[in-house]
Formats: sequence, C-alpha cells, structure tokens
Amino acid sequence: MRLSTRNQLPGTVVSVTTGEAMAVVKIRLDGGETITSSITKDAAEDLGLAEGSKVTALVKSTEVAIGVE
Repeated sequence: MRLSTRNQLPGTVVSVTTGEAMAVVKIRLDGGETITSSITKDAAEDLGLAEGSKVTALVKSTEVAIGVE
C-alpha cells in the first residue's frame, strides 16, 4: 500500500492498554524512542495489535508543538 503520509515511523508495539472505548498503544520506534497513540478500541482489535506487533506509525499533522525551559 502506498500512502501520501510522509512521516512513517517503523516500530514495535510494547503495550496496548484497552479501556471501554479507547486503546492506548505504546510503540518503540526502530531508533529507540517510544511514542504513544490513542486509537479506538475497535481499531486496535481490527488491527490485531498486541505486544511485539510490527507496525508503522503514520504521523499527519498541521501542527507540532515544541516546548523549552
């Protein structure tokens, strides 16, 4: 599948925490960083996400906020 999203980050699921309607998915990127995604519980189940699943995080945003001290 080809996608227009340019920010494609390969990684591995390290945890899936499922609530009543949403799931929080933590992904260890191939570079070692960890990111978190909140998706619907149905989407997580449809994708078969579980610890160890190889995934690609697709980041499409019009804004990225940065903070410094």
